[in-house]
Amino acid sequence: MYDILIIGAGITGTFLARDLARYDLRIALLDKEDDIACGATMANSAIVHSGHDPKPGTFKARFNVRGNELYEDICRELGVAFKRCSALVVAASPEEEANLDILQRQALDRNVPVRRLNREEALALEPHLADSVTEALELSSTGIITPWEVAIALAEEAVLNQSDLFLSHRVESIETLPPAGDNDCPQKSRFRVTARTPDGQTHTFDARYVIDAAGVYADQIYAMVSPAQADPATRRFSITPRKGEYFVIDHEETPLFQRVIYPVPSEKGKGVLVVPTIHNNLLIGPNSDFIDDKEDVGNTAQALSYVREQVSKTAKDLPFHKVIRNFSGLRPTGDTHDFVIEEAADVPGFILVAAIESPGLSAAPAISEYVIHTLLAPKLSLVPRTDYKRRRPFLSLKDVSPAEYNEKIRENPAFGHIVCRCEQITEGEVLDAIHRPAGARTIKGVKKRCRPGMGRCQGGFCEPLITEILCRELGLTPQELLHMTDDCLQKGGACQ
Repeated sequence: MYDILIIGAGITGTFLARDLARYDLRIALLDKEDDIACGATMANSAIVHSGHDPKPGTFKARFNVRGNELYEDICRELGVAFKRCSALVVAASPEEEANLDILQRQALDRNVPVRRLNREEALALEPHLADSVTEALELSSTGIITPWEVAIALAEEAVLNQSDLFLSHRVESIETLPPAGDNDCPQKSRFRVTARTPDGQTHTFDARYVIDAAGVYADQIYAMVSPAQADPATRRFSITPRKGEYFVIDHEETPLFQRVIYPVPSEKGKGVLVVPTIHNNLLIGPNSDFIDDKEDVGNTAQALSYVREQVSKTAKDLPFHKVIRNFSGLRPTGDTHDFVIEEAADVPGFILVAAIESPGLSAAPAISEYVIHTLLAPKLSLVPRTDYKRRRPFLSLKDVSPAEYNEKIRENPAFGHIVCRCEQITEGEVLDAIHRPAGARTIKGVKKRCRPGMGRCQGGFCEPLITEILCRELGLTPQELLHMTDDCLQKGGACQ
């Protein structure tokens, strides 16, 4: 039996798993995908927003500001990259300048650092702003991360501290279990969760509490235990996926833009952005289109054309001839217009962490803090672990001295074998990505941990080599690599 079972291994679910693993609790983290951070956490703008934008009085505003405060120290603890790159919100008309007034007041009310700039001052910071830009707000506390790197690091630390990770487990049903008589035992399971793996096997998990952090599927997961939620006439909330599409521009030693560039926001969200990444690429996007299919992450010519058109209103000289990839992501947009974070009124012990769209990435550490200390602490005995273990950061030989590099090769010749030419990734780094707590089990899993395939050729050279290494290390054929069984996942999870 688990004390807490978390459904969804995105940024919110992994923050909850890691933070709960600090206590003497039995934790399980389930996800239907074959790796951590395969949904919205894998495909977003990668910004830790300052908190200037959300409407006053919302969870979004509250947790965005607090999350921004927490991120830098958390990333330092985890050994992952965080950069306060700053941001400009740019206006191009008197109407938009009036909206800057509102955003500036909101920022000041929330103690978010903010500075108003005229056109000349803004151009001094970012010379490639569009000719139409008249004024800007500078938001110096804005940061950038690599979202999946943070989520993977959080999951690793949870697993190191005795939490159980179950990937490729699609939840099919949740039963509420009967009480243990007249005087209900607080240690008794309240829920039985049944999940199915790709090989058709079903597995059941009993838990005292369930946290629903299932992204675009959170409304459907809740409906498994709530008759009211299952009825459209009485449901607490519903989630509609909102697709955003992006361009990725090849990395440069000095990207064209050093700061995030926002247009003045609209009812559709923050608008089409220019975003420098941790690895000196530029992201251009997203659009914002509601769709019906919760699995549709394809790109369309129409949407990408819209992104190019809109970004021209804030930025110029963008090197679209250097685009190396397009991608899209789905925001789990709720009809409540705010995060849904609460214990379900009709299902005691079922914790909703739903509709976590932007600024969900920025808010995630604060959401976890709130769920644990406000919703769970009154119900659970939170006894801190005395033997809490820290993860070891990913190996990156690009960041070491030549002497350290040579020493690594002497320790293991695999560090002298380059498998990704674009990103200069060695076989030794790939092996490290595989043989870790919550290690990589797929090509994309390796890509997310140590970047082979992230460069200009997008895996054209290295993907066959990565496939060969994965098959050799996991004892699989290439066909089995595409259809891994639950047994392979459990066996792999023991490698540390």
